[in-house]
Amino acid sequence: MEIKYTKNAKTFAKELRKNVTVSEELLWAELKGQKLGLKFNRQQPVGKYTVDFLCRKERIFIEIDGDSHDGKTEYDETRDEFLKSQGLLINHIHDHEVKKNIGGVLQFIKDSIKTRTSSKVISRY
Repeated sequence: MEIKYTKNAKTFAKELRKNVTVSEELLWAELKGQKLGLKFNRQQPVGKYTVDFLCRKERIFIEIDGDSHDGKTEYDETRDEFLKSQGLLINHIHDHEVKKNIGGVLQFIKDSIKTRTSSKVISRY
């Protein structure tokens, strides 16, 4: 299944790539160059949404949840439901975990990749 996106989402994703957070920068340093054996891209459009990191091949995305998600529970739930409907496995990781425990975060991602199933489970670390 091809991952489609809107023109506005593509434009927004380009802007986000210019304004990365510390946590996004830290995690990207560990994901880029297929360091985990899979190709991830950052700030990728999916439908009308933009996800922090996406592995198209395995249909896995990683979202770093920080202060920008505060008070947006309904929006996040709607977005997650849409992304699940696109066959994406959702991995939410809290911002502070990336900053204080990058090793644990990487192990969480590796475990998620290993156990990838069609269940489209939302995982949180």
